[in-house]
Amino acid sequence: GFLGKMLFSGEEALKKCTVLSGGEKVRCMLSRMMMLRANVLMLDEPTNHLDLESITAFNNSLKNFKGTVLFTTHDHQFAQTVADRIVELTPRQTIDRYLSFDDYMSDKSIRELREKMYAVPA
Repeated sequence: GFLGKMLFSGEEALKKCTVLSGGEKVRCMLSRMMMLRANVLMLDEPTNHLDLESITAFNNSLKNFKGTVLFTTHDHQFAQTVADRIVELTPRQTIDRYLSFDDYMSDKSIRELREKMYAVPA
């Protein structure tokens, strides 16, 4: 069932790990994590190597995940879909806000704070 959620069907679910593509390996590992019922997931660029259909299935699974998901990503749509809290580590301090990614990026007060945190001292 978990493999099915990550778009493996029929014979595909019986493949040996050594013959899986990069995207299939990621989908298999994500299925394993869901099966273990973890309450915290730490993901580094989780949508790399996934096609659009796999990313959509993964996003839908994460929206229903009851635990905490900590992730890094360059995928704007993934961040906007999954994140409800943004924690940014700057050279001077941490900025921590309960906002969607788009709201965080467009907030004027946060933009001003970021400029101060990244400013090079004269």
